[in-house]
Amino acid sequence: MSIRETAEAFTAMLKAGDFAGAGQRFWHEDVSSIEAMGEPAALHGRAAVAAKMQAWGEAHEVHGFSVTGPFLNDDQFALYMTIDVTIRATGQRMEMLEVALYTVHEGKVVEERFFY
Repeated sequence: MSIRETAEAFTAMLKAGDFAGAGQRFWHEDVSSIEAMGEPAALHGRAAVAAKMQAWGEAHEVHGFSVTGPFLNDDQFALYMTIDVTIRATGQRMEMLEVALYTVHEGKVVEERFFY
């Protein structure tokens, strides 16, 4: 699968709201996920990244999500995401703007890095 095919299929799944499915299909077993802030800032392995995603989903109520891209460069692609959420613990509603940079090897995401 080419980088373009991987990026377009991954993005299509996110646009359809299938975040877990995108991870299951495209994360490499040893995927790294690196956040701009927070603890832990970096996680490694499909199970750890999936658990982070599940915990985030439990902590936030998502009202809206949009993604623009993919923007390709060699073995990487970037997505621009807008997420309208309420933080469950505080009731604070906010719009999150985020750039995600994905590095791909042999059709699998080996690293995801988030900028916000």
